[in-house]
Amino acid sequence: MPAPDGSEQLNTALITSDPVVLGILIVILALVLGSERSPHPAWRRFYAVVPSLLLCYFIPGLLNTFGIIDGESSRLYPVARDYLLPMALVLLTLACDLGAIVRLGPKAILLFLTGTAGVILGAPLALSIVGLFDPTVLNPAGPNAIWRGMTTTAGAWIGGGANQAAMKEVYGVGADVFGKFVAVDVICANLWMAFLLFLAGRSAKLDAWRGANTQALDELRVRVEKVQLENVRITSSYDMLLILAYGLGATALAHWMTGYIVPFIKAHAPYLERFSLTANFFWVTVLATTFGLLLSFTRARKLEGAGASKVGSIAIYILVATIGMQMNLHAIFSDPELFALGLIWISFHGALMLGVAWLIKAPVFYMAVGSQANIGGAASAPVVASAFHPALAPVGVLLAVLGYALGTYGGWLAGQLLRMLTGA
Repeated sequence: MPAPDGSEQLNTALITSDPVVLGILIVILALVLGSERSPHPAWRRFYAVVPSLLLCYFIPGLLNTFGIIDGESSRLYPVARDYLLPMALVLLTLACDLGAIVRLGPKAILLFLTGTAGVILGAPLALSIVGLFDPTVLNPAGPNAIWRGMTTTAGAWIGGGANQAAMKEVYGVGADVFGKFVAVDVICANLWMAFLLFLAGRSAKLDAWRGANTQALDELRVRVEKVQLENVRITSSYDMLLILAYGLGATALAHWMTGYIVPFIKAHAPYLERFSLTANFFWVTVLATTFGLLLSFTRARKLEGAGASKVGSIAIYILVATIGMQMNLHAIFSDPELFALGLIWISFHGALMLGVAWLIKAPVFYMAVGSQANIGGAASAPVVASAFHPALAPVGVLLAVLGYALGTYGGWLAGQLLRMLTGA
C-alpha cells in the first residue's frame, strides 16, 4: 500500500490474501445467519437484542481493528461496490409490483411517503438542533464530515443496505464516520421498532378508539395469500442464470452509460458537480435502480418467485462485510452526540407518522408498516407486519421494496439538504 510519501508501506496484517479474506467473510456471514435461524433459546434471546446485520458489519470490523486483515489495502470492497451493489439494486427493485402497492390504498401509500419525507426533512432538522449545542458537527470539510455520514443513514432509513452503501460512494463518506452512523442507525432504528411492536399488540383497541376502518386489511390478507401461492416455484439452474443475467447485465449497462453521461456533464455543465451529478457512482446507482423498476413491468418480475431478491440480499450481505472490514471500531463510540442526533432524527420521523395517521384515521398497521418499510427495510418490515397477522408479512416486504426504489433518490436529496445546511 502506498505511503503518504509515495513509497510502499508494509502491510502488517496477519492475512493479506484477498481470496483467503473473502473465504473468511463468507464463513462469517454463514455463521451469523445460521445462528440467527437457530431454535436454541440462547440464540433467540441474543438476536432479539442484536440484529444480525450489525454483526455482519462489526465482526469484519473487529478483524480489521486488531490487525488480522487489512481492509484498506484489500480490493474486495471495490469489486463488491462496482459489481454486487448495482446488481443488488436491480434485483431488489425488480420485484417491485407498483400495481399491488397502489391497491394497498391511498392511506398506506400516504403514510409510507410520509415516512420517507420524515427521514429526508428530519436530517437537516436534527443536524441544526445538535449544531446549536455543538457547532463542530456542522463542519463541512473532509470525508468524515458528519453531514456525509448522515447521508448513509438517510439511504438506509428510506431503502436499505444497498442504498446506504450507494450514498457512501456518492458522497465520498469516510470509513470512520460511516462506522459511527452504522451504530446510530442500528440503535435508533431498533428503539423505534420496539415502540412499533408495542403498538402492534394494542392495535385493535387503538383502531376502535380512533374509528379506523380495518376492513381493507382482511381483504388484503386474502389477496396476499393468493399471490404467494401463485408465484413460488422451485429455482432451476436456468432461473439462476437469468437472475444473474438481468442483474449483471443491467449493471454492465449502467456502467457503460455512466461512461458517457459523466464526461458529457463535466464538459457541458460542470456546475452540476456541486450536486454530485459528476460522480460516477451516482449515475451507476440511479441507473441500476431505474433499470430494476423498468424490469418490474416486464416478465422479468416473475423471477422473484425463483429467488431474485434472495440473490440480491446475498450480494448486500457480502457488500456489508467488505464495508465492515474497512472500519476502525475504536472510533465508533467516540462521539455520543451523534446518538442524540439520531434520536432527534427518528423522533421527528415518528412524530410525523403518528400525526398524519391520527389526522387521516389510518389503521395502526399502515402507520407501523409504512414507517418500518422506510426505517428497517425488508429485513424488519415483515417482522412488524407479522406482529399484526402472519399473512400480512409480505405487505411489509412489498412496501420495503418500494423503499429500495426510493432510497437512492431520497438519500441523495437528503444529502443535498445537508450539504446546503453546512455550506459544503
